[in-house]
Amino acid sequence: MSNLQLDIQPIGDGFSLKSKIYESLKAAIMDMNIYDSDAELRLDERRLSEQFGISRTPLREALARLDQEGLVNIVPRRGIYIVRNSKAEILEMITVWAALEGMAARLITQNASDVEIASLRALCSTFDGEAVKARIDEYSDTNIKFHQAILRMSKCDLLNSLTQDLFMHVRAIRARTISEKDRADRSIVDHMHIIEALEARDTEMAERLVREHTLNLKAHVERYVDMD
Repeated sequence: MSNLQLDIQPIGDGFSLKSKIYESLKAAIMDMNIYDSDAELRLDERRLSEQFGISRTPLREALARLDQEGLVNIVPRRGIYIVRNSKAEILEMITVWAALEGMAARLITQNASDVEIASLRALCSTFDGEAVKARIDEYSDTNIKFHQAILRMSKCDLLNSLTQDLFMHVRAIRARTISEKDRADRSIVDHMHIIEALEARDTEMAERLVREHTLNLKAHVERYVDMD
């Protein structure tokens, strides 16, 4: 699967066809690296209907819903485009994410079991040194899973829901930047320090390390990433 364009699978007939189209299209957009320089942001309505194996009417309804949610922008007589935020907006999103994920780490030290915290170590244990450079795409996926796990293990439903609107953008930026400079190597070190703080139930340290880890991403984007 290429992350530079939508990965669409056909949808069968059924009572919930409209909902399936919307969910499938939204998932494909959420999974795409929209901040990659080669990302295809323009959506071809005819091609999408062929890929889904459906008529254009339910597809247009799904696209209109995504337009209302701000994931796509329907421009009359020009086309339909996946929304990509400005650099200033991304930096603001990362700042908010840092605060939310830091609180998630605090809650993990209070709410998560030892087994749950140990799962983070298992997730990260297969990557070190040259293994990261040789398997950068795989590590990028693992990196995203690590941050999703931090949020999930907080066991705070509202915190998780608040991050949903930010997730597509923060995930895509992490995926774009993980291979730049020495970010992958530093990411592994940061993750292990975070895990150690969580295992020790060091609430203040865990929150600070997670927050600083994400703010390091912000600093990298601010200095090196051109997306305007």
